[in-house]
Amino acid sequence: MQSVHEIAREIVAREGGYVNDPDDPGGATNFGVTIHTMRRLGLDINQDGKITSQDVKKLTSDQAVKIFVDHYFIKPKIKELPAVLQASVFDMYVNAGGNAVKILQRLLIDLGQDVAVDGALGPQSIRASHIAFEIAPRFLADAYGIARRNYYYQLADRRHASRKYAKRRDGGKGGWIKRAEEFISKKYHFTQSEHNKRVESWG
Repeated sequence: MQSVHEIAREIVAREGGYVNDPDDPGGATNFGVTIHTMRRLGLDINQDGKITSQDVKKLTSDQAVKIFVDHYFIKPKIKELPAVLQASVFDMYVNAGGNAVKILQRLLIDLGQDVAVDGALGPQSIRASHIAFEIAPRFLADAYGIARRNYYYQLADRRHASRKYAKRRDGGKGGWIKRAEEFISKKYHFTQSEHNKRVESWG
């Protein structure tokens, strides 16, 4: 089984280097770490008394890995989930914060568990996730990945500017969808025709 640091390094590689896309609410981002996160953590890398895009550019991949492990895996208690869920929920937490946990909580409700959808992993949600794994050990990771894929599509349904992350210009699957499907068994991946049908209303 992969260590958390190995998973974090894969996330850093998946996120890539510095970007500042005006359509991305995260703003200036490097290795998946946003300027908002750096301000929240007080990471003034160039020590000039303010945290700007220049600090984001100076962030190293090793610093990004440490941020992810400390603040996106250990602090939100993802390490207490069943092992089969950890990589996908961790990756989604980096990408979408507490929404990663809300997706899991809604899934747990669908699986008959009594949890609140609050985006926080407390004892109730953690216990429910282990019960769900005992009930469906071969299904849970795929179910979460599919729910995650649905979240991305639904987000793009609501926000036109986000559609480029779910659908490429040539009509193929966008980065969000490919990212979700990395954690889904291949038999549940959308075919191109299934993807086309899902996004046909976007024009």
